[in-house]
Amino acid sequence: MNSYEHTLITKQDLQENQAKTLISKYEEIITKNEGKVLKTEEWGLKNFSHKIKNNKKGFYFHIKLEGTGKTIFELEKAENIDQMLIRFLTVKVKKHDLDKTYFEKKDT
Repeated sequence: MNSYEHTLITKQDLQENQAKTLISKYEEIITKNEGKVLKTEEWGLKNFSHKIKNNKKGFYFHIKLEGTGKTIFELEKAENIDQMLIRFLTVKVKKHDLDKTYFEKKDT
């Protein structure tokens, strides 16, 4: 199995319960298609440098997973038709760093 990092951006008006439902939907797609979710991170609401599909902000989610080409194909096929997503990106990595969280939510 290969190691992947998958980042997706949703619209800013996404409710918290909708976000949990959306992430669990994609985690289920991964596990149904010979994949394994190692870690899911919520990076929060971030500003874009320019408008993307008439949006200035978006919620970022990051999934570290192991899977095959079929896993990624089915995941991206489902995401292409999802109206709540703005963008997504899958990157193949050599090794996962599960200890470090790059965009931790800061409690102020």
